[in-house]
Amino acid sequence: MSALSCDTLLESRARRRADADEDSPENFSEATTPRPAWAAESPLLQAEHVTRLFGPEQGCQDVSFTLYPGEVLGLAGESGSGKSTLLAALSGRLLPEAGHVRYHDGKDWLDVHAVGESRRRTLLRTEWGFVEQNPRDGLRMSVSAGANIGERLMAQGARHYGKLRQAALDWLRHVEIEPARIDDTPGSFSGGMRQRLQIARNLVSFPRLVFMDEPTGGLDVSVQARILDLLRNLVRELKLSVVLVTHDLAVARLLADRLMVMRRSRIVEAGLTDQILDDPQHPYTQLLVSSILKV
Repeated sequence: MSALSCDTLLESRARRRADADEDSPENFSEATTPRPAWAAESPLLQAEHVTRLFGPEQGCQDVSFTLYPGEVLGLAGESGSGKSTLLAALSGRLLPEAGHVRYHDGKDWLDVHAVGESRRRTLLRTEWGFVEQNPRDGLRMSVSAGANIGERLMAQGARHYGKLRQAALDWLRHVEIEPARIDDTPGSFSGGMRQRLQIARNLVSFPRLVFMDEPTGGLDVSVQARILDLLRNLVRELKLSVVLVTHDLAVARLLADRLMVMRRSRIVEAGLTDQILDDPQHPYTQLLVSSILKV
C-alpha cells in the first residue's frame, strides 16, 4: 500500500471518529498503556520521553514505557516508522537528543547514556544481548561456530577450554544445529542456521535483557516458523525480558506480551498485544491489522 493511499484511508477514518483528538499521537502518554497484571516485580528498563530525530518525523520522539522482568515488548509499525532508531537508543547504540533510558542492574538504576562507553559495552557482553536482523552483523564470520558462542563467555572471564567447548556444544543442540558443525565457520551455514547461531551466541551467558531487531526478517516462511518457535520456547524457558522490533503483526502476536505501534516517529497505540490486535483503537493500528495480520 502506498504512503498516499495509506494517508487517505487514515484521514477518512479519522473524520468518522468522534474521539479523534483523544487518539492523536500528540496526546499519547504511558498512562494509556495498561500494566500487565503479572508484572509484580520491580521494573527492569524505563524509557522517559526518548527522542532522536534525523528529520521531520524521521526517528523516534517522546517515547516512554516501562519493561518488567520476563516481559516481551513488541515495537510494530511500517518501515521508516522509527522502530530501529528507538531500539538503537534503548540499547545504548545511539545517543538520544532528549529523554532518558534507565536500566536496573539488580542493585542500582543506571542511566544508559550517562555511564561510560566501557560500562555499556560490558552490559552488552554480559547482562544484555542484541539479535541483529542480518546475522552477519551479529556474528564473527571468520571464526568457528563454537568460537562465536564461547567468545561471550570468555568476555565474562571463562578460560577453561573444555568447559567453553561443552557450553558451545550444548547451545548448538539448544538451537537445533548439529553439534558436529561446531568447528565450521558461519559462512558455511544457511541463513536460518546463522540466525540460530546468533541466538545461541547471545543467550549462552543467560542475559537479563535482549534486544531483537526483526529476528526473522528476510528468511523464508518455513525458516521463519522454526526460528519463531525456537525463540518462543527460549524466551519462556529462560524468563528473558525482550524488546522486539517487527513489522509483522503475526510475529508480535506470537512473541510479545505487550505491543507499541509506531507511526511517523511516535507511539500511536500501546497495550496488551491480544487486546490491540483483536480490538485496535487508533485508525492506523486498525489499518495495519486489517491489511497485514493474517488470522
